[in-house]
Amino acid sequence: MGFLAYLPQRRRNRVLLGLALLFGLLGVALDWRTAPPDVPAFADLKDNWKSSEAWLYDRDGGLLDEVRIDFAMRRLAWTPIGTINPELRRDVVMAEDHRFASHGGVDWLALGGSLYNRSQGARSRGASTITMQAAAFLWPEIGRPGARSWFDKLRQMRAAWALEHRWTKDQILEAYLNLAPFRGETQGVGAAALALFGKSPDKLDRREAALLIALLRDPAAAPPVLAQRACRLLPAADCPALGALADTAANAGRLHSLDPALAPHLAAHLLTAPGMKVSTTLDPAVQVLAVDALRHQLQGLGPRRVRDGAVVVLDNKSGDVLAYVGGVGLGSTAASVDGASALRQAGSTLKPHLYAQLIERKWLTAASILDDSPVQLDTASGLYVPRNYDNAFMGPVSARRALANSLNVPAVRALLLDGVQDFRDRLWDLGYDGLEGDGSYYGFSLALGSAEVTLLQQANAYRTLANLGMASPIRMLATDPKPAARQILDPGAAWIVGDILSDPSARASTFGVDSALRLPFWTAAKTGTSKAMRDNWCIGYSDRFTVAVWVGNLEGDPMRAISGTSGAAPVWRDVMLGLHRAQPGKQPVRPEGVQPGQVDFAALREPPRHEWFMPGTSQGTFASAPGFARRPRIANPVSGAVYAFDPDIPAMRQSVGITITGETQNLSLTLDGKAFASAQGTPQLPLIKGSHLLALTDETGRVMDRVRFSVR
Repeated sequence: MGFLAYLPQRRRNRVLLGLALLFGLLGVALDWRTAPPDVPAFADLKDNWKSSEAWLYDRDGGLLDEVRIDFAMRRLAWTPIGTINPELRRDVVMAEDHRFASHGGVDWLALGGSLYNRSQGARSRGASTITMQAAAFLWPEIGRPGARSWFDKLRQMRAAWALEHRWTKDQILEAYLNLAPFRGETQGVGAAALALFGKSPDKLDRREAALLIALLRDPAAAPPVLAQRACRLLPAADCPALGALADTAANAGRLHSLDPALAPHLAAHLLTAPGMKVSTTLDPAVQVLAVDALRHQLQGLGPRRVRDGAVVVLDNKSGDVLAYVGGVGLGSTAASVDGASALRQAGSTLKPHLYAQLIERKWLTAASILDDSPVQLDTASGLYVPRNYDNAFMGPVSARRALANSLNVPAVRALLLDGVQDFRDRLWDLGYDGLEGDGSYYGFSLALGSAEVTLLQQANAYRTLANLGMASPIRMLATDPKPAARQILDPGAAWIVGDILSDPSARASTFGVDSALRLPFWTAAKTGTSKAMRDNWCIGYSDRFTVAVWVGNLEGDPMRAISGTSGAAPVWRDVMLGLHRAQPGKQPVRPEGVQPGQVDFAALREPPRHEWFMPGTSQGTFASAPGFARRPRIANPVSGAVYAFDPDIPAMRQSVGITITGETQNLSLTLDGKAFASAQGTPQLPLIKGSHLLALTDETGRVMDRVRFSVR
């Protein structure tokens, strides 16, 4: 500033004053721009720490599953310094900041040496202290660790002084080890130890600890470079093994493999925020039992026959969900879809609830006769013609055999007696709250399970039968309250239905005498298969547990060569056997009012037997209703039938025999509104091209039944 000597004194003073003000303003601006952030209390930092993961625990506190929620960085729960290997803590300080214990946040000797090396053109070593790096991790806006600009260094230095003023050395080191990035997206020593070596930080040996420290300077370093850096921290004898260990550490991926992955679908439902820890009612032993049973069955069947399945196990008394298996992967093409909560067609699994309602109303007994013969029902959407699984008919059968053998036509006749709307309302009370349409929406097919339900709903509805009509919500979380149960079904009706579903003799016609449903102790079970073989169910209960199993393809394509007892039933059997390994199941105590009785069946193929009745419904002999008591129906031709006229056969020899069921006296037939023939005998219907309406009328002209058919 020699030029000031040539200025007059007054101008010289003004220039000096201006320069002073300028430098003062620059100093203030620099102070403001490099001011350290507010340092939080160390306890608040730990309390506000959020893992990128969330954890699902069983009823005993064991880990069931782990879900990653935050994909920006992968880190686990905060790792206290006391749980970190002491050798690792010591070697970190020696490698990164050996004067850490003595400086106040900035190592002036290291900083001076760095400046000197830079002035000499030599490669300068970073002078960032552990405290400065911790500040940069804590406040990324002040510059990343290792930043070279003087402005970033100044901000880190001031932030480091602030940290040293507020925190202890151990707290600073603890924060540094939790905030530091390691390989890939892994953050913190806890996640790094698990990801790289499959261990917690307190279990690391010296070589593993040295490799972790080598990663601090450059997390993306190649394995040979890591091994070389780690070797400087170890005795020479430990160095030869570092190469292979560094190669292993470079391929981080073990973190997720430590996850038991026992309930991934449930975890996906319940874990929604980073750091969540959710305790469930699941029993780890039962969960493993259910997973293994389902996996074994699906492996045996093979993905070409069926790919997916699900299992739910409930404790009858408490409603606790003991197992929740939404799927096991294997050959699944929709492994992320939860089979336990997916809506699927119920098939025959709703029939026990229908029979229970009718028995409760005393409109039906276990010995009542139902007609298993062809039937056709006019509906708003067309003709409904239910058929049995094997397309055969048994004729008159008892309600016990009809339910045990899962006969479709008797179930539809039972629904006609009960009423579709009443049955739909009962299903809603049982917990099938997805049935949002009224009875007319579902129609007669509701008896055969056309409605879509979930496996969890199925399990709890059958649990109501197991508890003799007492219904209550399930408990999934350990924090869920224990709601009071309410009686929605008569205990006697529930007990009788359970007795039917446990009767191997009654179901022998369809399932054989030694199917997968027959166990060496008391259980009640029902299978079901939906339309086109898309869903296969087996739901049943003992006195202590309810087990529900679904097998099918989550993408909706049909299964191949899977029957009611070859799909879901073996899984149900294996789970039930495992649950009762120590204590066999036993039949619930018979409710007061359920009366025993000896019955025989006139002109039926069912032998005399001991039967159970609701009060006031017992009788000794059961028989089919006589013909005069049945409403007359046209059994043939079937409504909607199409017949083809063959020009090569004489017209007089082409006809269809008309069959009428029930009493036909004083009844007559009309064809297309014109008198045709008496209903008695077997009138022959000539084939006349076109669409025709055949009606059965009484002597007053009232139409008793009618069918429409066509001839081509």
